[in-house]
Amino acid sequence: MESVDLNSDLAEGYGAYRLTDDEALLDVVSSANVACGLHAGDPEIMARTFRIAKMKGVSVGAHPGFPDLWGFGRRRIPFSTGEIERLIAYQIGAAQALALYAGHQITYVKTHGALGNMAEEDRDVANAVIRAVKAVDATLAILAGPYGEQTPAAKAMGLRIVTEIYADRGYTEVGRLIPRGQAGAMILDPDAAAARVVAMAKTSAIVTAAGTQLPTKIDSVCVHGDSPHAVESAKRVRTRLEEAGFTVAPFATC
Repeated sequence: MESVDLNSDLAEGYGAYRLTDDEALLDVVSSANVACGLHAGDPEIMARTFRIAKMKGVSVGAHPGFPDLWGFGRRRIPFSTGEIERLIAYQIGAAQALALYAGHQITYVKTHGALGNMAEEDRDVANAVIRAVKAVDATLAILAGPYGEQTPAAKAMGLRIVTEIYADRGYTEVGRLIPRGQAGAMILDPDAAAARVVAMAKTSAIVTAAGTQLPTKIDSVCVHGDSPHAVESAKRVRTRLEEAGFTVAPFATC
C-alpha cells in the first residue's frame, strides 16, 4: 500500500491570539509545520504544539518566514540573501530548541508565505534557504514544490527533498501556486480539495487550473491551517486518500 504524508502549518498564533485549531489538526495530519516566532508563533505555542505532536505521533518541522506579524509573513521584504540565510538559521534554531524542550525533534524545514514563494521563484533566494539549512543541520529535509527552485537547489547541495502538493491551492501551467487574490488561487470547498488530491495522487501529477497534468512524485499533501475550513478539509483529504488505498503517514516512514 502506497504511503503519503499529510501536513499543515500550525502554531500560527501569538500571545493571546490564535489562528489555527492546532489540537484538532494534530488529530488528522501526520506532519506539522511549526511557525518559528517571526511571522507567527511564540515560545509558548511552539512548545505546546511540539508536545502535543509528540503525544499524537505527528512529525514536526520548522516553518520559517519573514519577520512580519502584521502581514502574517505574506508581504515580500527585500532582505539580502545573506540576511535571509541568517533569518532561516535563527528560526531553525528556535524550532530545534523548543522541540527538544518538549521531547520531540524536527526533521524538516518548509518556508512560509512570501519567503516561500520567493524561494520557489528565485534561485538565489532558494540557495540562501538551503545554505542556511545545511549549515545548521544537513540531516533536515526540505519540504517544497516539485517545480520550484528549492528542489534543484537542495539537490545540488546534497539535502533531501520531500515533494509537496497543496490540497487547497490552484496551480499555474508551470507548476507553481497561483498568487493569492487571483482567480483559482484558493480551493475552499473541502470536497473539491479532497477530490483533486486523490486525482493527483493516483496519477502522480499536479493538475493545473487549466487541467494540464504535470508529472511529479508526491510525498506530502498540505492543507493550510489558517483557512476557514482547515479541519474539515484535512479530514476529507485524509479520508478520501485512505479510501483510495493510500496510507497516511509521516514522510520519514514512507
